[in-house]
Amino acid sequence: MTLTHEGLKQEFAYVTREGERLHIGETFERADSFMQEVSYNLIIGNNHEVDRLVREALGKGYSANTILDDGLIAGMAIVGVKFRDNIIFVPEVLISARAMKAGMAHLEPILSASGVEPIGTVIMGTVKGDLHDIGKNLCIMMLRGAGFVVHDLGVDTKPQQFIDAVVQHKAQLVGMSALLTTTMPNMGKTIQAFEEAGLRDSVRIMVGGAPVTARFAEDMGADGYGTNAIECVERAKELVGAKV
Repeated sequence: MTLTHEGLKQEFAYVTREGERLHIGETFERADSFMQEVSYNLIIGNNHEVDRLVREALGKGYSANTILDDGLIAGMAIVGVKFRDNIIFVPEVLISARAMKAGMAHLEPILSASGVEPIGTVIMGTVKGDLHDIGKNLCIMMLRGAGFVVHDLGVDTKPQQFIDAVVQHKAQLVGMSALLTTTMPNMGKTIQAFEEAGLRDSVRIMVGGAPVTARFAEDMGADGYGTNAIECVERAKELVGAKV
């Protein structure tokens, strides 16, 4: 794999899982030095530089999709890995998320105007009783970057709010987050509410959060589980594919 940016080489060294190295490495393989510069500045949270580089890239003729995939999403993939592996923590993630937002401010109008059909529509929320949203917000950012339309219900989301949003937006996917063991059971209650409303067969449900496990997700009847934002996007794509 060719990495021309010295700082990015050091950041990529933190990606130690073989599958992730191959997946993220393929993106960097096709990215030129300019896109690698975008990725690096996003990772270190330099929002002003990301803003400048994205504007410059558009002026140079880079497509919005190229900047999104090879610059912003590639950088956020490494941020997600480092956050999962406790190399960085919430403050650093928030700084990188701010840099991502700075770049997306220039790309979103172009992507919206292009009329590209979204991959799918996702309803995201932290379950009732839980006020934590850092992990959820990172997943939302990655999902939007991957081509999903995401409607964020925020925190302390009641089962009926999830149901109403699915009906209103004709969503194919629901993503639920919980950071407290005391609020995890509300994921199961929300799934049960979809069953009682007769909507369970028409929507796929993903769950995640620090205390959530694959076994717990399976036991309560969820369709997908991810340990981090990267897996969240992968599961979402799989579930949309399985549904289609």
